[in-house]
Amino acid sequence: MRHRPYSLPILTLGLVALLVASHGCRRTKPTAGPSNGAQSPTMRLYVMSSIAGAIEPCGCSKDQLGGLDHFAAYVQAEKAKTPRQIVLAAGPLYFLDPTLKTDHLSQDKWKAEAISMSMKRVGLRAWAPGLNDWAAGSERLKHYMAQSGAKALGVGIESDVPVSSSMLHKAGDLSIGIIGISEPKSRVGLSPKGTKLPTREAATRAVQEQVSALRKQGATIFVALAALPRGAALRIADRVPDLHVLAVGPASSHGDANTKQPAPEMIGRTLVVETANHAQTASIIDIFVTVPHEKPIQLSDAGGVQRAAQIAELSSRVRDLEHRINGWEKGGKINEKDLAARKKDLKKFRKERAALEAKEVTVSGNFFRYRVLEIRDGLGQDPKVGQALTTYYKRVNDHNKQALADRKPATVAKGEARYIGISECESCHLEAQEVWEKTAHAKAYKTLVDDHKEFNLDCVSCHVTGYGIPGGSTVTHNDTLRNVQCETCHGPGSLHVEDPENPKLITLKPDPKTCVDQCHHPPHVEGFDASAKMDLVLGPGHGK
Repeated sequence: MRHRPYSLPILTLGLVALLVASHGCRRTKPTAGPSNGAQSPTMRLYVMSSIAGAIEPCGCSKDQLGGLDHFAAYVQAEKAKTPRQIVLAAGPLYFLDPTLKTDHLSQDKWKAEAISMSMKRVGLRAWAPGLNDWAAGSERLKHYMAQSGAKALGVGIESDVPVSSSMLHKAGDLSIGIIGISEPKSRVGLSPKGTKLPTREAATRAVQEQVSALRKQGATIFVALAALPRGAALRIADRVPDLHVLAVGPASSHGDANTKQPAPEMIGRTLVVETANHAQTASIIDIFVTVPHEKPIQLSDAGGVQRAAQIAELSSRVRDLEHRINGWEKGGKINEKDLAARKKDLKKFRKERAALEAKEVTVSGNFFRYRVLEIRDGLGQDPKVGQALTTYYKRVNDHNKQALADRKPATVAKGEARYIGISECESCHLEAQEVWEKTAHAKAYKTLVDDHKEFNLDCVSCHVTGYGIPGGSTVTHNDTLRNVQCETCHGPGSLHVEDPENPKLITLKPDPKTCVDQCHHPPHVEGFDASAKMDLVLGPGHGK
């Protein structure tokens, strides 16, 4: 797996984890339920919630979820089997936060361009925008929309950005009406400049009106994209029963924390779906219309939602064991017998989950099948999206190297210690330095250089020593402090060098919690046991 310093969030999955069901369905009679087979659905919907500026995870943990290149690879590969498909989204798409940091401004705008080009490749047709999407201003948002080809949908929104209420998507003889409802406003109720929002009551009425209008245009399947608090979105499903699918995402998002995968649910006959954020997962809804003249078309659940809670519980156990085993295999404190037992448990839970996912459900008439796709390295890499991401990293690297060339660390206060670099340490601690050179910490900066990310503000802080600390390093001033050196754990060493016999001037035994506080925490690293991992950086002359 290529190393990918964190450009945006990775994942922590909980009880309502990931539902990965069998691919495709086959019916033997028009009224029979689906069974495993190769027949394509009449239409496939891919849905994602709150991508929010994510392009890929950092790669600091094994097999992290996320990566637009992996999602694109899957969508492209599936086109041969499922030619009629559409990608939709709800919630913030382009930016991590509603407000951009000044020093990240260019970097974040270029990341948004990489996202827009990726969305063009996967075939995003429409999304319900969130407040974050206006973070760079209306003109930039128009630019990203033009690049992606996706429509912003939100009933009743008045804006200088072209936001439509709905659209009609035709797939052969099937017409799908897609309606957006969005509430892009801050926690204190402020909407983007030049934008006026309807009340929730007015927006809900408008959704029903759009259903009627789209039905007159020939739509028989209705999908709503809601960038709203989940409770408000569920009330729409309750009040507009004609909806077949309601995709939910937040109206705004803040910070790099990853969300859990909410379980799907049925509100009347409406399937409500929401995915984990930051491109960790995608919901897949395969629609099978076997009775096309049914008026109105009603879709029965052919499996995924009925078994969602059971599959989610097993998925949670699977993911927890994956995290633990990945950590143990890299040097955690567990004996081989216990490790083998845990691997046996993992195999058992995976088998039980697969059996649930493959279980056939008999339905009559028109039906859907729901599943969640885990976006992983194993899906492959789409070359066009991969190139867009590489171009972004190189562009940021070249820009930040020059634009931030004068960024120097703050001066330390009088009497405080400053960082001195490992070359000052090794003269007295040669054995410890030799142990350090065999660890991944000694190569941390090179992983950035290899991927054109050493000047990327999203990545560098965990790959140098003393980043952003007085007397430490910055993105461009770190020549003697590259990699994760002694002072990351033991603290700045200038005073210790001046008076090496004074134990109060250096941290002799670092608290393992330091590792977690600084870098080894979600979403960058999953399932990290700091105490167990301590053995990886210890050796003769260094703690042993």
